[in-house]
Amino acid sequence: MKQRFFLAGLLASCMLSAKAQKKDTFTRREKLNKTEIEFVYGHYMQDGNNSAVTGGVGTEKLTVFSPVLKVKKTWENGRSLTFKGGSDIISSASTDKIDFVKSSASILDARTHMGIGVSAPVRKKKNMVWSAGTGFSIESDYFSRPVNVGLLMWDKQKIRTLAIDVQMFFDDLRWGRLNGGYYRPVKLIYPQELRFREWYETTRRNSYNLKVGFTRVINKRNIFGIFPEISYQEGLLSTPFHRVYFKGDSLLKVENLPGRRLKGILGLKWNTFAGGRVILKNSIDMYADNFGVMNFALENETAVKWKRFLTIIPFARISFQEASGYFAPYKAHEADERYYTSDYDLSGFYTVKAGLAARYAPFRTMGKYNIFNEFTLRYAYYNRSNGLHAHIVSCVFNMTHAKPRQVKIK
Repeated sequence: MKQRFFLAGLLASCMLSAKAQKKDTFTRREKLNKTEIEFVYGHYMQDGNNSAVTGGVGTEKLTVFSPVLKVKKTWENGRSLTFKGGSDIISSASTDKIDFVKSSASILDARTHMGIGVSAPVRKKKNMVWSAGTGFSIESDYFSRPVNVGLLMWDKQKIRTLAIDVQMFFDDLRWGRLNGGYYRPVKLIYPQELRFREWYETTRRNSYNLKVGFTRVINKRNIFGIFPEISYQEGLLSTPFHRVYFKGDSLLKVENLPGRRLKGILGLKWNTFAGGRVILKNSIDMYADNFGVMNFALENETAVKWKRFLTIIPFARISFQEASGYFAPYKAHEADERYYTSDYDLSGFYTVKAGLAARYAPFRTMGKYNIFNEFTLRYAYYNRSNGLHAHIVSCVFNMTHAKPRQVKIK
């Protein structure tokens, strides 16, 4: 009898012990909630002698300081929220000539921009993510509202990816929003001597872009991508304060371009692991629009892993552009032309851009839950065959905040 009670107690003890062990069993995993913080600073300095503000002649000296902050929060379920804000602080000697104000440097202007975006996996689709975003961009004579939606898809093996993005921009080019006594959109700003009339019937410009990107892993060493894009613009596509001088000495008008513009872009990219510590990134870009502008560009970026955490990246780009039929230099337009501009961005030229970047990526912890991802410093020199040249310096700092946790699974 005692033996039976002993066996029953032993069985009950084993069952309770097993139950307790099952209850306390857990697996450890890292919490996926994280916050990425990225700070970008750009410094752009250019000079040249073909300012469109003064009819295709005159200084193009320009300096732009561009700080940008981006914060992205990602949750365990794959959803994310992104905030991005920054400013372009502009000092331009030619812009002062809008009012014929003579100065050695320039009156400072600034463009402020902010945006917010969300993304999330599509329900019941582990290989599909949708995204959407909006924001604004504002300066004294410009206000823009962007809207974008997108879809990213990939196959189970992640060999092929397809991205589709639709972007829309709704711009108002009236001056006065940031100016004392107004703080509202009032009027277009024309050159001082041409303010005796209204030159345009509209003050707005709308842009619609469709971008598609397809990438495929060819093998362990090569990835190929094709990126077609089409863009349509309507409304005020001229710049109100661009002067145009015609043949002879008496005729002066404000730039006038068609109210519709259709652009087509095709980009081809090929990334390859060349062996050792070298990765080659090559691209070909082709552009054409109904203004008659055509452009062809070749670019190479070579990433060389010099040390464990340090990568050196030399890069170079060359492009060739055919001029728009609406372009002519200073005092070269005929008086009876319907459309006309002396903006050298629409002229024929070739450009060379070359530089060097250094990326330090230690993925090192900073404090308990912060990770220093990378710091990149980049310099580029840009030269255009018509005399425009620029120095471009930028730096990027990126870090992640992530707090790990233990999850118990019963």
